[in-house]
Amino acid sequence: MPVRLTNRPVCHHCDGFPVVSITTGTRHPDGSRATLRVVCPVCQGTGHAHHAPAALSRAGR
Repeated sequence: MPVRLTNRPVCHHCDGFPVVSITTGTRHPDGSRATLRVVCPVCQGTGHAHHAPAALSRAGR
């Protein structure tokens, strides 16, 4: 039986790619590249957008 999951919106800051590796340009002694792992600061690596609190969505005109 399939599991029903809620359809959560994709994070608009990272477009669903929450973790990326960036090369630094240097190499390790074995020849592999040195990379930095960077996580999306908005969704904290989940790839999905979080709902805004009700107070923030009603602010303004």
